[in-house]
Amino acid sequence: MEAENKIKCAFIGLGRIASILEDDPLREKPCTHAGAVKENPDTVISAGCDIKLKRRNLFAKKWNCPVFGNPTEMIKEINPDIVFIATHPDTHLEMTEKAIEQGVKVIVCEKPLADKLVRAKKIAQYHKKGIAKIITNHERRYSNNYIWAKKRIDENTYGKLLSVSAFLYMGKTKKIIDVMWHDGTHLADIIMYLANGVLKKNKIVGSFGKREGTALVAAYIKNKKAEKIPVFIECGAGRDYLTFSLELSFESGSIRIGNGIYEERKSGESPYYTGYNSLAMAENLLFEKTSYFENMVKDAVKAVREPDYIPVSTAVDGYNAVKFLSSLGR
Repeated sequence: MEAENKIKCAFIGLGRIASILEDDPLREKPCTHAGAVKENPDTVISAGCDIKLKRRNLFAKKWNCPVFGNPTEMIKEINPDIVFIATHPDTHLEMTEKAIEQGVKVIVCEKPLADKLVRAKKIAQYHKKGIAKIITNHERRYSNNYIWAKKRIDENTYGKLLSVSAFLYMGKTKKIIDVMWHDGTHLADIIMYLANGVLKKNKIVGSFGKREGTALVAAYIKNKKAEKIPVFIECGAGRDYLTFSLELSFESGSIRIGNGIYEERKSGESPYYTGYNSLAMAENLLFEKTSYFENMVKDAVKAVREPDYIPVSTAVDGYNAVKFLSSLGR
């Protein structure tokens, strides 16, 4: 495809998730917005914008494109088909509105959709009213391992989904609520995606305001069949390791999925207890490439080309995640 026929992509915010993490030697590639756009045969990196000169210079050197200090100026000059917003959450609404004012029809916004519920709701309204298609980068919706787990759930491979247990530990000194707002937005969203419903809090045990220990949330998903599925979320600080995992329990099996984890177990006659069933390993799949960023950019391209297409992860989904996080306090 000739460069002039490619979908033009511009970036507001040129930090880690936009570009810098592409230099991490351990991460699956591409692992940034710019990296995924570069890999896609239908898209081209047209420009980047950041208030920091150092980041502008790094981006220009790495991706060989013009850079700007003002987002409106960039959008006016470049006229992009897709704008990627990777600034701090408290600026997401402002940057979304700047893109909309200049006629951008497809916007990809980093998570969380906004820092406050009222701002997230306004962004979601722009999407619902058809003013622009706004994708929230809840990347696990685009990850091949979670897509496979969703297929197993929807096909009732192990019967009805009965409960979800989730675990998130990140850092030794962060407030637990900050851990939730950082990666917990992914956790809340992927639970809603897999279980086909909206996540609601029942009860909190412990304190999300602490910098140590563990806080627990008893919640539930009300799915499209009006069934309530119990959800238990354990989030903690004080650990020197990162954990992000889900345990999905079904009538006749289980799926454990998370960072570097995918296991399926099925029910069968127990080798330990007469008259009972036990779980035994059914699948231990190795997803060497999850393609999470590549699949997200493909989704954005489809949103540009197909006027009636609804993206996999919309601003409404982003709003639902922020609404749940807001119920935990901050």
